[in-house]
Amino acid sequence: MEYKIEATDKATNARAGTITTDHGNIQTPVFMPVGTQATVKAVHLTELRDEVKAQIILGNTYHLYLRPGLDVLAKAGGLHQFNGWQGPTLTDSGGFQVFSLAANRKLTREGAEFRSHIDGSKHFFSPEKIVDIQRVIGADIIMAFDECCPGDADYEYARKSLELTEIWLDRCLGRFAETEPHYGYRQALFPIVQGGVYTDLRRRASEKIAATGAEGYAIGGLAVGEPTETMYEMIEVVNGILPAAKPRYLMGVGTPSNLLEAIERGVDMFDCIMPTRNGRNGQLFTVNGTVNMRNRKWADDFSPLDEHAYSFVDTAYTKAYLHHLFKAEEILALQIASIHNLSFYLWLMKEARHRIITGEFAAWKRSIINDLTKRV
Repeated sequence: MEYKIEATDKATNARAGTITTDHGNIQTPVFMPVGTQATVKAVHLTELRDEVKAQIILGNTYHLYLRPGLDVLAKAGGLHQFNGWQGPTLTDSGGFQVFSLAANRKLTREGAEFRSHIDGSKHFFSPEKIVDIQRVIGADIIMAFDECCPGDADYEYARKSLELTEIWLDRCLGRFAETEPHYGYRQALFPIVQGGVYTDLRRRASEKIAATGAEGYAIGGLAVGEPTETMYEMIEVVNGILPAAKPRYLMGVGTPSNLLEAIERGVDMFDCIMPTRNGRNGQLFTVNGTVNMRNRKWADDFSPLDEHAYSFVDTAYTKAYLHHLFKAEEILALQIASIHNLSFYLWLMKEARHRIITGEFAAWKRSIINDLTKRV
């Protein structure tokens, strides 16, 4: 994997670049739609490619390991062949999913024991196994195993959690170095910076990870309950240490305003379930703010979904029609809203990139950031 910075914003730490993988190039800043179970919910691959214009999508290590399982994925020839997406892919570490199973897990230096949310069966993830699983899945970018520290964790918990993540990282790096990709193309391993909301722990984690010489770096354990301003502070601390010449990936974040704030602080890559999850619940993201399509006020509004037309759905359908579809519980409502929201997120990244290249990012961000948080 290669990364080239093509422009930087003089007033901020924002930058525009290109990541090169064996499945294609990725222009940054980039938002990656989440395809948890080998699919981005309610969106066809043709729509992802042609309407949303996604450059890279995610798969989830934990979920794909449980279902369809590694045997099926290996027989298919990996995730690209299984789901038909021929662009770049990224898989997460499984750490966040194990974190969410707090009542059904046990963490040790050896790894994480947990019970499946599907059938209650017992499983064990070691750092080595996480690398092996992601080799079988075959994503272009894979993550080191980590513990996702809760946002409200006290210092001692966060310190011990980071120690565990560091032990696991060393073993992941060793396993990655002694194994080969399964399907004839290269894979890159990103370590994950943890440390909770504590500056000294985040510094320690960043320094250790920067010294690995990895091809890219992820920032985890944020947007998990801590105040938003604290999240921004931690991003600044981490990006002040991570090498500028490598891509930085902020995991699981977030709202449109979160993304612009993080870009300003030097982040290149994002993922979040918010555009599709919120879309399925009737919420549209627009440059003018968020719109709840279930509200009665849209029942006889025959204007387009959004005059900015991030996707074909914005001009093909009216607010009144989409309101009707949600009220009637039609599946098409979920599809339209998901395509719109993903298209908006991808447009926002493309526009941010353009503004960085032209030297207008800081002023442009100031001009729209407040509107993004409004409720229309």
